[in-house]
Amino acid sequence: MEMKRIFRLGIPVLLVVTASAIAAAQPPAPYEPPPPAVDARGPVVLDWTPPALGQLSALAAVKNSFTLDRTMLNAAASIMPDTDEPTRQAINRVDGVSVHLLRFGQSGVPDEGAVNSIRNAYHLRGWKHVVTTTGNGGPVHDGTTDVWVVMDGINVRGAVVLAETPKSLTLVTVAGNLSPVDLLHLRGHFGIPRFEGDELQPQSRREPPEPTLKPRPTD
Repeated sequence: MEMKRIFRLGIPVLLVVTASAIAAAQPPAPYEPPPPAVDARGPVVLDWTPPALGQLSALAAVKNSFTLDRTMLNAAASIMPDTDEPTRQAINRVDGVSVHLLRFGQSGVPDEGAVNSIRNAYHLRGWKHVVTTTGNGGPVHDGTTDVWVVMDGINVRGAVVLAETPKSLTLVTVAGNLSPVDLLHLRGHFGIPRFEGDELQPQSRREPPEPTLKPRPTD
């Protein structure tokens, strides 16, 4: 009887020990480091993208990525028409542009959570979110466009534009030394989506009217 009792007690203990050994032998879950904070003084890194973009890229039906350096941008600025001098000046202040284009099938963007992870990654890096365009009738129909910037005083040292439509995703990173108005002139060029830029427009200051002196009534 004593041997049977010891045997019955030993089986659960053996199972627990075996399970613990198997769990210890399994490799741990891969560690995903937090996104690196943007350097407040260094240049904006064009080739860094949130890991979630790679996940979506693997599911895209069509994908295209390219980077334009200063030489390519200068060549593009040289052929701009003279009537578009503000855009030419804005291009000359850009050091580089990185563009990622993803197009999906009829089912659309497969993982909205991954898109939100891209947005959150720039928040964690310390980028300032300045523009959101959502809904019908905007620059991106039935979609959302977000813009983040890294400021150096009053100038824009870097900008990221994320444009999402039901069937596509575009991520553009711009590095340079731009004014907010320069960034607006770059819309529609080099893969940079058009977005509403009221938040980037300089606010006009109206001087208060001078008080009118009315003659005092005489007795």
